[in-house]
Amino acid sequence: MKEKIIALMEEILQVPAGTITGDTTMESLEEWDSLAHVMLIGELEAKLGIAIPLDEAVEITSVAEIFQKAGLA
Repeated sequence: MKEKIIALMEEILQVPAGTITGDTTMESLEEWDSLAHVMLIGELEAKLGIAIPLDEAVEITSVAEIFQKAGLA
């Protein structure tokens, strides 16, 4: 599932495969801005069935936190 999340993120953020890892943060990836973040949270639920409450979603700043919210940490 972690690989699916990373692949989805790379697709949404339009970065080459292998760019995103479990250590990637919003600060380290220019493409991961606030608009991309909203799209990402929506697509996680739509395509992978990972629902993250809005109040928690706005606090996410890293791939590791997405894994944690998805119950994969």
